[in-house]
Amino acid sequence: MKLVVVSAGLSVPSSTRLLGARLAAVAAPAATAPEPAPADVRVVELRDLAVEIAHTFTNGFPAPALADAFAEVAAADGLIVVTPVFSASYSGLFKSFFDALSVTDEDALTGKPVLIAATGGTARHSLVLEHALRPLFAYLKAVVVPTGVYAASEDWGAQGLDARIERAATELAALMAGLSGPAGPSKGRTPLPKRDSFEEVTPFAERLAALSVPGPSPAP
Repeated sequence: MKLVVVSAGLSVPSSTRLLGARLAAVAAPAATAPEPAPADVRVVELRDLAVEIAHTFTNGFPAPALADAFAEVAAADGLIVVTPVFSASYSGLFKSFFDALSVTDEDALTGKPVLIAATGGTARHSLVLEHALRPLFAYLKAVVVPTGVYAASEDWGAQGLDARIERAATELAALMAGLSGPAGPSKGRTPLPKRDSFEEVTPFAERLAALSVPGPSPAP
């Protein structure tokens, strides 16, 4: 079983990368319990792929290093995605990576368990999880775990962060374990049918007429 951490942290050391590592440290062994061997954890550092991501939008195809990162994400049984907060939303680098991935393979995240997480300087940006990250991955057809983790500067070393990490990582592990069978996300899942919702127009007037209650019969 494979767990992939996608980190959009820019600094070294990075609190974003650290949060991803702590989430993976809990999720990896829980996903394979009671087996003693934890899930295989891979880390995709977007900082190292920034140039390749930009070139993808101009060239139309990913460079080898970025293509390898896309392959890791597509083959994962579960994802942990972590971004720093910029302007009350995810970073441009974070969004560009998943934009490029969806252009290359629009079904790469279909049905895949994803744990969303973010870091920021203040707790006032904690709603970025619900207002930005969750809608993004819902649009990409991923299965987003109920609990997201936001870590502000004051959360590191404070009470409460460990409990949120434990809860979110355990939820991810449960989804990974439940979806890792023969029809799991990386083992021959049946893709969803592709359909443009604008191609089929619902005949609203006809359906409304069929539901209308007939009036009283005219008097003889």
